[in-house]
Amino acid sequence: MAKFVGSAVLASMSLLAAACTQTAAGPPPGMTVAQGQAYCTKLTNLYAEYVAGVSSAMGGVGRGGGQPDIDARLAIAQCQEGETGAGIPVLQRELRNNKIDVPPPPA
Repeated sequence: MAKFVGSAVLASMSLLAAACTQTAAGPPPGMTVAQGQAYCTKLTNLYAEYVAGVSSAMGGVGRGGGQPDIDARLAIAQCQEGETGAGIPVLQRELRNNKIDVPPPPA
């Protein structure tokens, strides 16, 4: 019995470790790397202009109002690291939540 419990715990920990290390690296499905990066930059600039100021160090133009929230900051950082598949949906949601029209993704 103890051997079974030990094996089950080890298997569970392996699955948990694998799930925690998976990231949405690269562009979203249907986009090239360049398209994902360009679209992410476009969303970042819209966020900076209409929602919250983003310093040039964060990849934005810095004309918006207050400070970006943590989700938007993380999404912008992900875009800068090339993880546009993770950053784009968050920036789209942030723009929609702030009543900003989200441009369509590149075809």
